[in-house]
Amino acid sequence: MAEVFIIHGSYGNPGENWFPWLKAELEKHDCWVYVPHFPTPEKQSLENWMKVFEKYDRYINEKSIFVGHSIGAAFILAVLEKLKNPVKASFFVAGFVGKLGIVHFDKVNTSFVEREFNWEKIRRNCRQFHVYASDNDPYAPLDRTKELADRLGTPLNLIRRAGHFNKSYGYSRFELLLNEILKSLKQ
Repeated sequence: MAEVFIIHGSYGNPGENWFPWLKAELEKHDCWVYVPHFPTPEKQSLENWMKVFEKYDRYINEKSIFVGHSIGAAFILAVLEKLKNPVKASFFVAGFVGKLGIVHFDKVNTSFVEREFNWEKIRRNCRQFHVYASDNDPYAPLDRTKELADRLGTPLNLIRRAGHFNKSYGYSRFELLLNEILKSLKQ
């Protein structure tokens, strides 16, 4: 039995995009799936998101898997920095580090991405990383997602014409992600 944590992005929520579908599919495979609701955009900060996530800390173990969409990836990096033991895997979808160049997003994302990351500790606290990017993402530029993959020492999985991997780009399901998570569970 594995615990899977799905983390939404800025201006997002647990009921959007492929999150409910992925939760339901993983539960069919005997996973415990948590999809916390974080404050956004009002009161969005790394500190406030960490406070919300505190109640999930007790469920994190060596079989845990993190899935982050957009700024959810940077949030997971912060969680990995504070762990004492490594988790199984992290999947970052349209994740990024650094500013995006979009004022209203940069404003709410600052505390997540405008800081020094402890990349060595992050890499030590997760056994596998998977990073997905699109060549036409209107929010997370490809070079920002590539930088994330490079810092994690993992290949970038480029998916053509996937936009921001959200419902407006046809992502109410994400079969590739599900299959990769299921593969990771068996390892």
